[in-house]
Amino acid sequence: MNETFDWPAYIRLMEQLLAVPLDDARRAELETQLSRIASMAAPLLAFPLDQRQEVAGVYRL
Repeated sequence: MNETFDWPAYIRLMEQLLAVPLDDARRAELETQLSRIASMAAPLLAFPLDQRQEVAGVYRL
């Protein structure tokens, strides 16, 4: 799975939606951190689950 994500566009959109103005240095650092998090999450997201296996526990009262 070799997908690329447009982090700068995502950051600009979130900046507008959340009304949180960022300077260029903060945008660049945020892009670095989000890219790192996505890289760390990729193997976990790629782990195959059995069709009958629950992704998370289901709790009922």
